[in-house]
Amino acid sequence: MKVNKFIFDVDGTLTPSRGKMDHEFRAWFNTFCLVNDVYLVTGSDKPKTVEQVGETFNLAKRVYNCSGSDVYEKNNNVYTSDWKLPNEAEQWLLKELDNSKFPLRTGLHIENRPGMVNFSIVGRNATMGERKLYVEHDKNTEERHTIAKFFEEKFPDIQAVVGGDTGIDIYPIGSDKSQILRDFDLKNNFLYFFGDKMDMGGNDYPLKMKLLTDKWSCKTVAVEGWEDTFKHLQEIERNDFK
Repeated sequence: MKVNKFIFDVDGTLTPSRGKMDHEFRAWFNTFCLVNDVYLVTGSDKPKTVEQVGETFNLAKRVYNCSGSDVYEKNNNVYTSDWKLPNEAEQWLLKELDNSKFPLRTGLHIENRPGMVNFSIVGRNATMGERKLYVEHDKNTEERHTIAKFFEEKFPDIQAVVGGDTGIDIYPIGSDKSQILRDFDLKNNFLYFFGDKMDMGGNDYPLKMKLLTDKWSCKTVAVEGWEDTFKHLQEIERNDFK
């Protein structure tokens, strides 16, 4: 009999983007973690993830930070990649930063994380209001998708995918969220995967496609926010799919 395991993106799936879990949802989800095998996979680093999900971090079986390049079981680090962004690629991103027509710059535009970097035109220091301004700009211009596309053409050994509301996650080919499947069993696991960036170019897309292409026993659930995730999980409980 296959064991059910639940994999969740964080930003936009369990929380508002860069926000904290809703109090009621977190209380319910923590109970869900106690009776189910729950795994988190996010482009964010550990401190940001803990800030967002609180004690839920330690209730998950494993947390795959930095798209699986920095892995934790509670507070124990079980794996960390030592990859660094090449200087030529960093200079290319800085030119794109200069060329962007979005007027605000808040600092920390290239954030180094284990095994990856996050690139943001508005910057990681942006307030929620400043982030919303960039989200609107990006919707109108598709700037992040354009930058990611040209980056991959220039640096074919490195992936660039849209992550969260304002950033682009950048890492070596194959070091996307799909790399976490190394820790799961194709024959004996049934995987539920919840994410809000399942479309091509989103940072949940590679894991979704790996699950489907390799014919895992799975269900991928595209959500539009934590409320959507909550609704789907309650439906799973009601119908006793576990």
